Amino acid sequence: MQIASAATWYETRALDDGVTHIWEPHIKPYYRCNMWHVRGRDRDLLVDSGMGVVSLRQQVGILAGRPILAVASHTHFDHIGAHHEFAERAVHRAEAAIMAEPTRSATYADVHVKDDTVGDMFTMLPPGDYRSARYQVTSAPATRLLEEGHSVDLGDRHFQVIHLPGHSPGGIGLWEAATGILFSGDTIYDGPLIDDVVEDYIRSMERLRAIPVRVVHGGHFASFSGERFIELIDAYLAAKRRA
Repeated sequence: MQIASAATWYETRALDDGVTHIWEPHIKPYYRCNMWHVRGRDRDLLVDSGMGVVSLRQQVGILAGRPILAVASHTHFDHIGAHHEFAERAVHRAEAAIMAEPTRSATYADVHVKDDTVGDMFTMLPPGDYRSARYQVTSAPATRLLEEGHSVDLGDRHFQVIHLPGHSPGGIGLWEAATGILFSGDTIYDGPLIDDVVEDYIRSMERLRAIPVRVVHGGHFASFSGERFIELIDAYLAAKRRA
């Protein structure tokens, strides 16, 4: 398999509402984490940080030169790999121990990141002498612990923390009432969902359905409208009720 350069590892696209999408194009969609940057008056917000196999701050210019709070939607390997590059790091209290000690087992890297799954994950390998069996998320102890109802304050923009267990114990969403934006992590996206604890996942979906969402920026796959948001939730809940 060909090896990518560090300069081509990340791509970015500016969206509406002051949101920038950052992604790793050489990782296949199922494993490719969406990273979301929001420019604020006093500091910026970064939701998730990818695999961390190439320096995120060195390669993505919008992440340089300003204070940034890096929030983890949850602590699976594909979402917290570069959190150690940021001085301010936030995660739900239930997963703070994993941020501090991100073992391959705790981050699910032992299941998904193996040398015999390289072709399933990458279209081009990261630069350097990359070996999946040696992959390890770097410790990034949280500087702030998040709970249900907390606010992430950028000065002129405010995101409410919503605790959404089910995919993982400390999964969260960030909801901005002023714009109708929901950063949903892996709780809901327009693709195959992974409900680790089904009872919790159902309750999280029921909670989300009551929120007047305009646009969803999820942990994987493309962003979608509030109408599609309702469709996805209703389809999930209907399937679980039939099971």
